[in-house]
Amino acid sequence: MPPKKVAEPERKPLIGRVGTTLRIGIVGVPNVGKSTFFNVLTKSAVAAENFPFCTIDPNESRVPVPDERFDYLCQYHKPASKVPGFLNVVDIAGLVKGASEGQGLGNAFLSHISACDAIFHLCRAFDDDDVTHVEGEVNPVRDLEIIGEELRLKDEESILKKLESLERTVVRGNDKKLKPEYDALLKIKGVLVDEKQHIRFHDWSAADIEVLNKHLFLTSKPAIYLVNLSEKDYIKKKNKWLLKIKEWVDKNDPGSILIPFSGVFEQKLVEMDEAEAKKYMEDNKATSALEKIIVQGYKALNLEYFFTAGVDEVKAWTVQKGTKAPQAAGRIHTDFEKGFIMAEVMKFVDFKEEGSEAAAKAAGKYRQQGRNYTVEDGDIIFFKFNAGAGLKDAKKK
Repeated sequence: MPPKKVAEPERKPLIGRVGTTLRIGIVGVPNVGKSTFFNVLTKSAVAAENFPFCTIDPNESRVPVPDERFDYLCQYHKPASKVPGFLNVVDIAGLVKGASEGQGLGNAFLSHISACDAIFHLCRAFDDDDVTHVEGEVNPVRDLEIIGEELRLKDEESILKKLESLERTVVRGNDKKLKPEYDALLKIKGVLVDEKQHIRFHDWSAADIEVLNKHLFLTSKPAIYLVNLSEKDYIKKKNKWLLKIKEWVDKNDPGSILIPFSGVFEQKLVEMDEAEAKKYMEDNKATSALEKIIVQGYKALNLEYFFTAGVDEVKAWTVQKGTKAPQAAGRIHTDFEKGFIMAEVMKFVDFKEEGSEAAAKAAGKYRQQGRNYTVEDGDIIFFKFNAGAGLKDAKKK
């Protein structure tokens, strides 16, 4: 008898919005260094004054994603146009305790977080008499708890309103069509309200995720924790709060990434030319944390990119993880998806190892893939598509 086919595990949809222009927001209590971080990250000039709520409207910028593979392809092809991947970053003003009830500028900023798809959760672990702390003293663990609880409370308020509205229709009106959504929200309420947990910590079914993606709760968004240190502590790689922060993250958001950095150190590097910055890092035996922060932010949004590469252009095309070849082709042009024939794919490592496209083909490392192929991060792809009735097949790099 032939062996039984092993059933494939359920492929769950991702929690969050579908798209390639997703955004990550910088969140924290006032005066922890959010705007300074945004400034050095985007090399833009946003006000960073020493008083709460100086950032009243969210500032948004696109930051190129550093990638040695992209740099290599540009050096190899010497193209007329170079387009890297980009991370969309939003600077959001400080949240204070009670923000979910409208304290400070709370409700407006909670709506700004709602418009983002992941969070840079920034906390302050430096003392500075010239920079006041809204809670009176520096305590990053307390600040993390304040922000986490404010986001949960806002979700609690939101889900209770939704359930109240659905209850009239489902329970009293016996609407069977909306009952699955009502049941899923009851389950979500159990985690949010009864267990007082964030949504992203729970294991949800595909049906639950469909409901979550309809409502986009704040605590379903992935978070990366950034710890702003003094320059001295960053260079020494020592700080009295780091272990306590790590313990808190491991307990309250297991698996999340924690990245220490120094806004002051990064600001100095931004103000230097390349040679000065390199010498300053060598002298202090320290490197910038920005590249790691940008790359991890991009990954937190469940984004990746494939390359098209030639003498005309080297470009990184952003797609969500799990994207099939025809949909990836559609990122270049909708006609490519409609008339998709195949994707000719090289892995970057194979291209670099063999030294050229021709050598990769000769080594059997240039593969033709059909519409069920799932694009992988860093693929170099050449699409073939049917341009329409009466026309020959067209190609595009």
